[in-house]
Amino acid sequence: MDGRTGTAGGGARVHRGRDALYVDGGWRPAVAEGRIDVVDPATEQVIAHVPAGDARDVDAAVRAARRALPGWASTEPAKRAAVLAAAAELMAGRRDEIAATVTAELGAPPAFATAVHADMPTSVMASFAALAAEHPFEERIGNSRVLHEPVGVVGAITPWNYPLHQVVAKVAPALAAGCTVVLKPAEDTPLVAQLVAEVLDAAGLPAGVFNLVTGLGPVAGQALAEHPDVDLVSFTGSTAVGRQIGAAAGGAVKRVALELGGKSANVILPGADLARAVNVGVANVFANSGQTCSAWTRMLVDAARYEEAVGLAATAAAKYVPGGRLGPVVSAKQRDRVRGYIEKGVEEGARIVAGGPEAPEGLATGYYVRPTVFADVAPEMTIAQEEIFGPVVALIPYEDEEDALRIANGTVYGLAGAVWGADEAQAVAFARRMDTGQVDINGGRFNPRAPFGGYKQSGVGRELGPHGLAEYLQTKSLQF
Repeated sequence: MDGRTGTAGGGARVHRGRDALYVDGGWRPAVAEGRIDVVDPATEQVIAHVPAGDARDVDAAVRAARRALPGWASTEPAKRAAVLAAAAELMAGRRDEIAATVTAELGAPPAFATAVHADMPTSVMASFAALAAEHPFEERIGNSRVLHEPVGVVGAITPWNYPLHQVVAKVAPALAAGCTVVLKPAEDTPLVAQLVAEVLDAAGLPAGVFNLVTGLGPVAGQALAEHPDVDLVSFTGSTAVGRQIGAAAGGAVKRVALELGGKSANVILPGADLARAVNVGVANVFANSGQTCSAWTRMLVDAARYEEAVGLAATAAAKYVPGGRLGPVVSAKQRDRVRGYIEKGVEEGARIVAGGPEAPEGLATGYYVRPTVFADVAPEMTIAQEEIFGPVVALIPYEDEEDALRIANGTVYGLAGAVWGADEAQAVAFARRMDTGQVDINGGRFNPRAPFGGYKQSGVGRELGPHGLAEYLQTKSLQF
């Protein structure tokens, strides 16, 4: 075992981090002298240190990406596909290490870390390998040949809540398109991003095509977003920061892709299987400790069955024991934020039927939040309008379908949602009227090739599948 790995409690290796940046095909010291502590949110112990790169480090990475762009852009799609396929195989081979690393730096329970944080991005990487091989990068329209060419140098800025998936969802399509990349991962979860750099290096990616700069968002992230040699900025995070990046990109006439916040509605229509809809809905919100931008945090139930739904939700919440099935949130700051929202819900008149703002019993250490269910929530309450990003679900009654639609569409967000109905056609008809980018019908499964992204203030652009690949392409037409 080398100095970059350790072992988790279950024996799996944990990537312990490198005191270096990955630039131009190799690991090199940062120019900046600062360091970032990586903290295990379950133990509150520092488990690693990574460089806090600054604008000078970002500039070096962007220059490397710019130099590498002509060669990678002209590489045959089949060869780009082969590199991505090799990366997917390498990720599968390091599955246990990926899961253990995400558990250590994010706090995700091991089973969830394996099934979602390791397996899902591996599947997404493989899907873009296939897309790179099969995508029509040229097409004929009348007397024109239309070419789909790489946008150029991509600055990717990723969040901490799905630290590997969000990296792969940006890096894989960018590489498949023929772009080069500079990645700035979230400072809370940089270890699995370093693991990605190792994987891509081992997969045979040419020097400079992928570069990694760890650092703070207001320093390295801002420098990357504003760099004049970055052609497209792809950002996932808060709507507030997304606005700033969008404004900067607009001023520079630069492409931007933004995947931002959400306050998604879980609409249970009269006649739907109430028990299944409530139980799946609670599981959806509490997965990843509630730290999912697309979580169905507003559960809408017809007034006739509302109290039954409240009881079912409270019972379901009891299964999520902090420290067991429910992990901690990522940081003390996030824990305090979520507890603050729970207190705000009480102040505004909502009724707690499970959980609450108090620390979970028996857990003096760790950034844990009690899984909380609110009843008697009015649509205009803060907990029904703002993204909490924690294990908190709000049950809202409605009178009829038009009322449900008004409530569902009544926020500034439009990222995801769910509709449950006894009649699928009725559920689909309702979903069509929702102002949101993705809707699950009666518990529809995640599709790694379906476009993911939002309406309104939930963002600009799409990730995953052919639509995600298209974000990193620009068109040129040749007339004959």
